[in-house]
Amino acid sequence: MSECPGAVPEESSGSGGGLSIGKVAEATGLSVPALRFFEREKLFLREIPRTGGGQRLYEQADVDWLLLCGRLRVSGMPIATIKRFAALVRSGPGNERERLALLQEHERDVRAKIDDLNACLEVIHGKVTTYEQHLRDGTAAGLWSPRPLTSPRRDSSVE
Repeated sequence: MSECPGAVPEESSGSGGGLSIGKVAEATGLSVPALRFFEREKLFLREIPRTGGGQRLYEQADVDWLLLCGRLRVSGMPIATIKRFAALVRSGPGNERERLALLQEHERDVRAKIDDLNACLEVIHGKVTTYEQHLRDGTAAGLWSPRPLTSPRRDSSVE
């Protein structure tokens, strides 16, 4: 789920409104089994109602929540933490400081990962620049090529 699909309009599932599990899967990029997992693990903010025939009926708010959870997950938040966040939101007003602290901690973690990735990107970009220059200059042959051993192997006990 590397992209955040847009909202889907409310549609009739044939039983008076709501979104089918297939429409929610399409809107979120999650598989139907993943949606069932979310429900089983109590990751939704509400119990998902069902039709008389047992089909789940989602609302746009459920899709929006799933898109947020997807972003949290892709950014590295563990399922257990998402579950804790969902429980806090489900329990209603009064725990906003806890929710904020949880999100602030995750924000710090994500910023640290971004800093690490930026440091990696600088090194990679330096190598790209080096290779581009060598290719332009016609001096790329042998860059980081494995070289055969030309001298006899040293005895490790001497080192």
